[in-house]
Amino acid sequence: MPTENSIKIMPKAVVCEETNLRGDIIFSSGCVVHPSATIVAEAGPIIIGENCIIEEYATIAHRLIEGANWDSSNILSIGTHNVFEVGCTVEATKIGDKNVFESKSYVGPGVTVTSGCVVGAGIQMRTAQVMPENTIVYGKDALQREAIDKQGSQTLQIDFLRKVLPNYHHLRKPNYDPKKPRSVV
Repeated sequence: MPTENSIKIMPKAVVCEETNLRGDIIFSSGCVVHPSATIVAEAGPIIIGENCIIEEYATIAHRLIEGANWDSSNILSIGTHNVFEVGCTVEATKIGDKNVFESKSYVGPGVTVTSGCVVGAGIQMRTAQVMPENTIVYGKDALQREAIDKQGSQTLQIDFLRKVLPNYHHLRKPNYDPKKPRSVV
C-alpha cells in the first residue's frame, strides 16, 4: 500500500470530513459520502463512479489477498448510481451501475456485481460468483431472482443530501478537476 493516502474529490462530490479513507481513492462528480463511512484501498486504487451514495457505517474495501502486494493496476471500479446503505460491507471484485446494497448486507471478495442488482438487508454473500444483471438477493436463505423492474434513479435523494449534509457536517473540499491537468490542491 502506498505510504500516503491519495484522495481525489471531483467537483460536485460531497464527502464528509468524518469519513475513514485509506489508500488511493477517487470520488467522481455527484458522489455523496456520509460521516462514519469507511473506504479502504489496500490492494490498489478504488474509483467510485458518479452519483453514488455511501451511507453511515458502510464499508467498501479493496483488500490484499494473502501474499500479494499493493498494485496500482489492480483497480476496484465502482460504477455509477450505486447505493451503499447503513452498515453494509462490500469487498466485491467489481461493481457495475445502479446497484443497491441494503443495510447490514455483506458482499465478500470474489463476488462480481453486474448492474441493477439489489443485495437485501442482512444478506451474506461469501461465495465467489458473478451476479447476473438485475438480480435481487433476498430472504434468510439468500434466494436470488430476476427483478421485474429496473432500478430507479437516486437523483432526488442525491440532490437533497447535497443541500442538507453541508448544514450539519464539515466537508472535504473538492481537490481535483479532470478538465484542468494537474490541478491537485
